[in-house]
Amino acid sequence: MPIALPSGTTAAGASIALEVSRGAPARRRVAFAGDVPFGAGGLVARRYRLHNGLTILLLPDHAAPVVSYQTWYAVGSRHEREGKTGLAHLFEHLMFNETESLPAGEFDRLMEGAGGETNAATWVDWTFYYENVPASEIATAIRLESDRMANLVLREKQLESEREVVANERRFRVDDDVEGSVGELLYATAFDQHPYRWPTIGWMKDILGFTTSDCRAFYRTYYAPNNATVVAVGDFEEADLLRLMVDAYCEYPRRKIPPHAESPEPTQLKERRLEVRKPTPTPKIDVGYRSAALGTADHAALTVISEILFGGRSARLQRALVTDGEMAAEVRGSVAPFRDPGLFEIWVSLREGQSIRRAERVLDRELGKLSRNLVPIAELEKARARIELGFLQGLETVSGKAEQLGFHEVTLGDASRAFERLERIRVLTPDDLRDVARRYLTPERRTVIRVLPVDASTGAS
Repeated sequence: MPIALPSGTTAAGASIALEVSRGAPARRRVAFAGDVPFGAGGLVARRYRLHNGLTILLLPDHAAPVVSYQTWYAVGSRHEREGKTGLAHLFEHLMFNETESLPAGEFDRLMEGAGGETNAATWVDWTFYYENVPASEIATAIRLESDRMANLVLREKQLESEREVVANERRFRVDDDVEGSVGELLYATAFDQHPYRWPTIGWMKDILGFTTSDCRAFYRTYYAPNNATVVAVGDFEEADLLRLMVDAYCEYPRRKIPPHAESPEPTQLKERRLEVRKPTPTPKIDVGYRSAALGTADHAALTVISEILFGGRSARLQRALVTDGEMAAEVRGSVAPFRDPGLFEIWVSLREGQSIRRAERVLDRELGKLSRNLVPIAELEKARARIELGFLQGLETVSGKAEQLGFHEVTLGDASRAFERLERIRVLTPDDLRDVARRYLTPERRTVIRVLPVDASTGAS
């Protein structure tokens, strides 16, 4: 159903901005930038901007005396360049170190003392940091987060320590992990031009080669108020919180963000295949079909197709390969939620004695059914209900709400598009699914990585 916007919300946001800005010099003024309808339950976030370009999204939620405070930077591995991959992820570690006013370790100590939790994440299109705190401690979160936006200390000692942490993380999660290394190989093979072809954690030679000059240049460029969105959801009064945020951020200067050099990926016209040997007891397959960008209707349709194929024990590929077919111990899939087209990925871990070729025939058969036949309405409704339930369950907490607001604001430029996507899923028809399957799930659009055990003489046949 259409999302209803409660009356008077726009006037309320403008009134709050005027109240906070009244009598203040230009650098301390707040501009109201519009309402963000957040579902059919009457919740509305409000978007504000400071003079230096900092975007602020506020969503009061008084159900519990807690606040989730998140800072989203529009920088991820796609903003890097060859030879310097992994910088965005390295900063996820560096940002918990020393600032000009706080010694190393003090950030975590103060957050723990406030009864809060903090962490961070980096991916291809973004990096974000969060604090979940009691409402009475929101000023502590604002002070700490704003401090490291502008005052991080970057010296060789800090870099050397975190560089080794990240190198070990890569060894554990990628180099010594079959699935991690194969997933990295899949993207490196499927993409020729786009920066999605390198991993967010970075190539090892780049990680070991970072200098303090690299880090300072990256920090000065991307950790700027006009490249950030701060999201707060929870138990607070908007005007009071805005005043605290103005105090914390208003003196930071706007930075010149370089235009990102787009590297559009050429259309894939031929299937790509690789066969590798890994220390694994059974064969595996990793398949990636060139997918659609997150903000498109096609991505919504591919998400429903993924649910039909992999969602739950009664899903098509779960039955065909695991439950009934008894060929695989595990099968799962996903559609990359990237700003630009990523991959529709399928991972199959076979049972002992089963062949990759036979499993591939089952994959082709089941995907072919989606291209030839209409999905029954009951099956479509079930998939749609599971997706909607999962999405809405993720919004039960203040941190879940904040994450959806920040992710869509930074990735797609508008936080309200989270629910726009849900609306698209609600109106999809069986014809829509068949059309999308025909256009995307074709052999010429896919990359296939066959994984054989190191000591196996066969397994592909």
